[in-house]
Amino acid sequence: MNPPNPSDAGRAAVGTNAITSGSDDFPWWLKFIAIMFTGAIFAVLFRAAVAIPDALTANDPFRQGTPASALVNSGAPAAAASAAPTDAAATGAASPVSASAATAGGSAGNAASAAAAPASGAATTAAAAPAPNGVSKVAFKPPADDTLPDGPMGDVIRRGQQIFLHTGTYAKAYVGNSLNCVNCHLDAGRLAKSAPMWGAYGLYPAYRAKTQHVDSFEDRLRGCFEYSMNGKAPPYGGEVLGALQAYAYWMAKGAPAGEKLPGAGYQALPKPAQPPDYQRGLAVYSAQCALCHGANGEGTRSGDTQVFPPLWGAQSYNWGAGMASVKNAAAFIQANMPLSRGGSLSEQEAWDVSQYIDSQDRPQDPRFTGSVEATRKQFHDGDGSMYGQTVNGKLLGRNTR
Repeated sequence: MNPPNPSDAGRAAVGTNAITSGSDDFPWWLKFIAIMFTGAIFAVLFRAAVAIPDALTANDPFRQGTPASALVNSGAPAAAASAAPTDAAATGAASPVSASAATAGGSAGNAASAAAAPASGAATTAAAAPAPNGVSKVAFKPPADDTLPDGPMGDVIRRGQQIFLHTGTYAKAYVGNSLNCVNCHLDAGRLAKSAPMWGAYGLYPAYRAKTQHVDSFEDRLRGCFEYSMNGKAPPYGGEVLGALQAYAYWMAKGAPAGEKLPGAGYQALPKPAQPPDYQRGLAVYSAQCALCHGANGEGTRSGDTQVFPPLWGAQSYNWGAGMASVKNAAAFIQANMPLSRGGSLSEQEAWDVSQYIDSQDRPQDPRFTGSVEATRKQFHDGDGSMYGQTVNGKLLGRNTR
């Protein structure tokens, strides 16, 4: 066998390399173009690989360093924040958007944020927007008694609380009957559906049809003394109104201003299936109310203390009070009476017993014009008041002081 020719080996090597790098049969410029084209393809693919994660996380608030407080405007955190308790301690503990959550979320936080992100800016705005008609859906819990502050402000708040609970004692000069604020605003003004103070404070100033002008909260309190207490209005800026305002302010601390909270005021009670009836109301009163409020609506006393309030007669609220409206009384009674058994009366029973209670004599409306008929037409026509109506042969409002 002849030994291999070195020139043959060189040609074999060149042939093998032609598979990967071309051969001498391709001109040099064509090989250069192929190399440049291949490099361009790799550059495009590399840029795309880098850009994809950026595009996926461009709206990630954690990646962008968004402050924790801003997260309440995005997706699930907004819904959670709206449902959280409003007192500071509970909010700090339960908030899903606390600073620690924002900084410690890591990759899991980023994933959760991406999953919960709203579909559009419009959806974010809708989630964060206030409730329609200024009515909040967020429940509110007033502060506990043991959180009353110390110092001068705390002293004034405590003074207001005592006036609220014992109005005839601590605001005697302005009270003309046996009632206290707490008789209509139960549990020291805390109980929902009994016109709680935390639900009223943030709604003023407000226009009121009763006064036909914009009332401040101080105006509203003065009206309570004139009508519910059958007394006279304390002076603006005085100790009594200042203390009561401080108490209401403290109780409403943390509540949103300008929004009617669930449980504020009295519940909306539907009209009854049958018109309210005096005789049916008498039967309900005898069975459910007389034990505490007396057979003649005089209330119950223990010595000098009025344990349960009078519902009609000289020591009750006058014809100008909110409770003299059958509608208001029915709403209060159905939600709260008999005491500790609120809701046990049917809506029909509540309307009937309210009709009975508000068809009794009580002190004159302070706005009395000198004529029952004219006073009814001006102040009581169409609002469910029995003032100026004849019941059992008696014209209500005529024989009252």
